Amino acid sequence: MSSIGDGTRAVRAGLPEPQQYEPTLPGPVFAAHFHLSGEPVGPYTYGRETNPTWTHLEKAIGELEAPGEEVVTTVFASGMAAISAVLFSQARAGDIVVLPTDGYQALPLVREQLEAYGVEVRTAPTGGDGQLTALEGAKLLWIETPSNPGLDVCDIRRLVEAAHAGGTLVAVDNTLATPIGQRPLDLGADFSVASDTKGMTGHGDILLGHVTCRDTDLAAGVRRWRKVVGAIPGPMEAWLAHRSLATLQLRIERQCSTALTLAEALVERSEVTGLRYPGLPSDPSYPVAVRQMRRFGSVVSFELADRQTAERFLESLRLVDDATSFGGLRSTAERRGRWGGDAVSEGFVRFSVGAEDPEDLLADVAQALDAATR
Repeated sequence: MSSIGDGTRAVRAGLPEPQQYEPTLPGPVFAAHFHLSGEPVGPYTYGRETNPTWTHLEKAIGELEAPGEEVVTTVFASGMAAISAVLFSQARAGDIVVLPTDGYQALPLVREQLEAYGVEVRTAPTGGDGQLTALEGAKLLWIETPSNPGLDVCDIRRLVEAAHAGGTLVAVDNTLATPIGQRPLDLGADFSVASDTKGMTGHGDILLGHVTCRDTDLAAGVRRWRKVVGAIPGPMEAWLAHRSLATLQLRIERQCSTALTLAEALVERSEVTGLRYPGLPSDPSYPVAVRQMRRFGSVVSFELADRQTAERFLESLRLVDDATSFGGLRSTAERRGRWGGDAVSEGFVRFSVGAEDPEDLLADVAQALDAATR
């Protein structure tokens, strides 16, 4: 499986060996407990610890994260559950953790909780590999690249080498890129983490997250955290996620291609400023992104003149939902400043490109910009 293409791998990932008269992807297993006589040494003992539906999904994600390698993947009830599992399974009172200043807007909540537990938290920006300046003595470095929503990119390999030289573990939030676009473990990271609510499952109908590690001891700590806090996915959600992975490469290819086309079109619009897309050759992150990313994601960000202009733009869109997630088959966009947790202007728009026909989507964006600025 290590030499096949991304599309073939996505279609086949995690499927069990064929059995006569059985489905290719077994249905979800709903079970709080399993038959268990004698010593509890089997693979399935209690529903908070293991489930066959999780097993298939975890195997599938592992094959996408590190083709042909032995890795351990643990799935969670949400992306935040996965993030928390890494940070709180590794950090202890007196440790130092380095977070990005421009990461996902829930990270400040995580910072507050870490500090409440006696962990020192340092922050630095993603762009320009700013976190290099905060590594001394750190237990864990948390990287988010491309960052959400600003789409800055850092050099993962450079940061990993510097961190490991000082004994610091590295986790990469790979939500925006997905394993189709970027493989953090190949770049040396210890943990690859994602909110699978977004591009991995792509339908906007489930919450899910995962953590993948090569090191079995690190993985064991993550799994223990899941057991302790009970942040487990439901079997139906896990099955739907596995079902969705089959189209991962198809979806990501279409979305990334259209996202680049949209970014190129927005360059020509005078009312658009602050345009960011890592796959655009004029983007400041492009030189780094092109070295470590194979695809550049579905999200384009830009600024309009003010809050009112951005809201008129969003109201005028006909094919795009005003919603807060990204990575789905249906395009979404939002005025990100409405949440108050990101350092963005009032007219900042995060636009997630879906799988619509590119010509239709670009025409819709053009007419919405015209309507918002006339």
